[in-house]
Formats: sequence, structure tokens, C-alpha cells
Amino acid sequence: MLRIALAASVALFALTSTPSVAADAKLRAAVASADRGADNKARDGARNPEATLSFWGLKAKQTVIEVSPGAGYWTEILAPYAKATGGTYVAGVTDVDNPRTSEAAKKSLETFKAKYADATRFGAIRYTGFGVASKPLGAPNSADLVMTSRNIHNFTYQPGMLDKSMNDFFAVLKPGGVLGVEEHRADPRPEVAGIADGYVSKATVVAAAEKAGFKLAASSEVNANPKDTKDHPFGVWTLPPVKRSAPAGQPANPAFDRTKYDAIGESDRMTLRFVKPR
Repeated sequence: MLRIALAASVALFALTSTPSVAADAKLRAAVASADRGADNKARDGARNPEATLSFWGLKAKQTVIEVSPGAGYWTEILAPYAKATGGTYVAGVTDVDNPRTSEAAKKSLETFKAKYADATRFGAIRYTGFGVASKPLGAPNSADLVMTSRNIHNFTYQPGMLDKSMNDFFAVLKPGGVLGVEEHRADPRPEVAGIADGYVSKATVVAAAEKAGFKLAASSEVNANPKDTKDHPFGVWTLPPVKRSAPAGQPANPAFDRTKYDAIGESDRMTLRFVKPR
């Protein structure tokens, strides 16, 4: 009887664990894909995609909303992963319904969509507007994971935008759903006035998320960089990948010595997992 029970337990474990193992293999395959851009793959050592997404709890068949995907570092991983696992990838992009959205921003969005239009590689990417006056990101309680990477500082530059963002994230997530945040970390020093250098304190992020109703579930040091001194002449943008060598809006300074900033690498970042209570 004991042998039969043990065999049944092993069989049950195999049945319940196989999807997770398969999903992990598909995530590794998405990260390792030769279809990804060489510039993006070169940043994997600093951005730790598999470990970061695993920490946030990415799984097969999830609806994942990435807010402000930029040029698509995560899109190249998340869209193929969703396609391979029966999930849905939603990009929270420029809100074209806002009459104040610039033509340059609209053109950039069209370029983004064209880049990821190949459904054989990226599946059927869904798009939703995101901005200071945007509508909800999706139907209430419809997403499993909302993630935003290195964007919180941008949300603080427009009055009310950080609160609106957190409220939007909370509304679209299912009870038990996850908000994953990666952000340039000011700690242990205080934030500078207006977060002008791009470094945000953990307390600022946590307070904004908790105000919307989230609970901080866990923090990870997967994207920490102890070499980052956080005292750079052009803020966090002095570091790779931006590599700013002059004040914003001014031409690059070819005489600027980048040696120590390139040696630091990308910024020190907090990686946080918030949960919408059930």
C-alpha cells in the first residue's frame, strides 16, 4: 500500500509540476532566441530578464500588460513567450486619443507597432493607450501581471500621474494579480528635488502602490549594482545605455570622459513585487 501511495504521489507531482517546468523552458527559449536584437541581448547581463520575470511570477497562459515598453526590450521576450504558452501580451503605449499627444510620439508608436507586427514571431500583440488622460488599461480584474520597468521616475514628472498609474494598474489586475516594478534606486541616499536625476526611493514607490491598494509582497536584489555611486553629472542618464554627455537638450560633448561611467554599467535598481489583495 505504501508503495502504491508513493507511486501515486510521484505521479501527481509530475502532473502538477510539468506545466511550470515547461513554462520555464519556454521563457529560457524566449530569452535565448536568435530573433532578439543584438543590442538587447548585449544588455541581458545588466537586466537579468529570466530572473526578473521569474521573480514577478510570469507563467504560461497569463495576460501580461507591460506599461511604457520603450523600444521593446521586454517585448522581444514577452510577446513570443505569450504566443508559445497561450498567453496574451498587451503593450501599454502612447495614448493617441489624447489630443495633446505629439505627432512625434504618434510616429514613434507606429514604428514600434511595425517592428513587432510579425505575428509568426510575436503573436497577436494587443495595444492599449496609457497616459495622463488615458482610459482604463483593460477590463477590470482581467490581467494577471502588470509590469513597468524604469518608468516610475517619468510618472512623477506630471502632477497626479503616479497616482493615476497605480490606480490604473490596480483596477486592471485580477485579485491576487501582480504588479512588477523595476526602478532606478536612490537609496541609501535621499531623492534629489523633483527626482531630477532619475533615482527614486523605495519608500516613494511603496507609498504610491499602497495608496492604490497594493501590498508589497517581496523585494529582489537581482538588478542591484553596488558600483553605482548615484552622483553622476547628468543623472542616471550618464550611465549606459543612454550615455548622456551634456545637459538634456544640448549636443553630445565628444570631449566628455566616459571611462568611469561605462565601468559602472547600468544603474542600481530596485525590483519589487506587489500584489492586489484577494
